[in-house]
Amino acid sequence: MARLPLIDPESTTGDIRASFDRMPVKLNIFRMMAHAEANMIPAMRFANSILHKQKLSAVNRELLILQVAQLEGGAYEWRQHVPIALGVGVTQAQIDALERGSIDDAAFNVEERALLAFSKHSVENVRVPESVFAEARKHFSEQEIVEAIFAIGCYMMMARLTEATETDLDPAAGMRLFDSGKKR
Repeated sequence: MARLPLIDPESTTGDIRASFDRMPVKLNIFRMMAHAEANMIPAMRFANSILHKQKLSAVNRELLILQVAQLEGGAYEWRQHVPIALGVGVTQAQIDALERGSIDDAAFNVEERALLAFSKHSVENVRVPESVFAEARKHFSEQEIVEAIFAIGCYMMMARLTEATETDLDPAAGMRLFDSGKKR
């Protein structure tokens, strides 16, 4: 059971209520985020921009999100993003390798291994060694590298939110919720 009560979407007002009214699924993470009234909508817009507006490919983005969830112990993010990852083209072999923490697995191509090494250092050490950064630069533009950092940071925050508050796991919303964000 969550350490804080989940906000009832029906009890909200204004922009937060309008946001809940647009959601096809009112996930517990959003009901937890609603405690931070000034931050909920900006955080959701930021996450939506990561999911739908970045130059970084959908496959690479989902690999990053799943890796962050695995490294951070983010069970909520893992549950929600595995179906999305599969929906955008991540393979089950890649998901299995991420779950094991095997970023050098043959399931990943050289570009993906470079991105995952970059991400692993970002999460675990904050600073990325020059050799790892240089390898990422071989495969990704400056824009994609900064977008990757934003994606990593956003999902580290989400993992911390759901794990610190012990937010109850929802069934995976999958592509239904993901696709609804494309319109925004």
